[in-house]
Amino acid sequence: MSAGTTSVSLDKPVVHPPRRMPGDHGSPLTQSRGVARVLRIVSTALIALWFALPFLPLVLWSFANQWMHPAAFPMEAGTDGLTAAIANGGGLAFLHSLLLSLVVAAIATPLGAMAARALSRGHVRFGKAITVLLFSPVLLPPFAAVLGLNVLLLRAWVPPAVGVVLVLVAVAIPYTTFSMRAAYAAYDDGFDDAARTLGASSRLTLWRIHLPLIAPALARSAFLAFLVGWSDYLITLVVGGGHMITLPLIIASSASGVGNESSVAVLSLSAVIPPLILLGFIARTRNLDPGKQR
Repeated sequence: MSAGTTSVSLDKPVVHPPRRMPGDHGSPLTQSRGVARVLRIVSTALIALWFALPFLPLVLWSFANQWMHPAAFPMEAGTDGLTAAIANGGGLAFLHSLLLSLVVAAIATPLGAMAARALSRGHVRFGKAITVLLFSPVLLPPFAAVLGLNVLLLRAWVPPAVGVVLVLVAVAIPYTTFSMRAAYAAYDDGFDDAARTLGASSRLTLWRIHLPLIAPALARSAFLAFLVGWSDYLITLVVGGGHMITLPLIIASSASGVGNESSVAVLSLSAVIPPLILLGFIARTRNLDPGKQR
């Protein structure tokens, strides 16, 4: 009589990972499927095309030595536009605009951040009056305000370059303050308090805790201040008095002439490139947020 034995599997049971549900950390709340996904892709492509379409003539004109009606495309390609733009001072004007914008952003961003924190935490008296004062450069008519400030700066013997920077910083502060005030409204001071409780100094708390947490907001505010200095025409023209030639001044001067289409196209594209580069950098600042995890 033989006894049968039953084999017992000693292998470890297969453990399946938990299924991620919509709303879990790192997963979208909803997923586009079918028609909804197609509509989302099509709408995104149309919006991108809407913003990119105006730049197509500029690109064609930049490399067109000859383009006359009724030709649909340039009749002769070349780099005459680039040569003319450089000969008209476009390179130096580009550097002036870049330096001016960086200086304005470097000054207006920390000032706006400090003003926003003080106003959001109620550390200053007459907060509403100060808010109105900070936003007054946006409310006043630009031409009238610039003429009045220009007379004041001339009587105070302020150098034109310094006067341009001061006025542009005053114009940029409302944008940086508004942006940083929205950031500080969602900022938890408990992070700073916890660091100080654990023995960190005020400077260490600022550099290791506070600034990394508000870095995305600072980047957005600096971008807005940069745009104020980069795209300005009136303040640089009136207050600068011709002592500071920037890219918008060169573009306006070239566009007022006839037969400078290629040069104007090159200058216009050069005015678009730096903001696009900074915008791409701003889009990546979400990785600087410690709360963002993949």
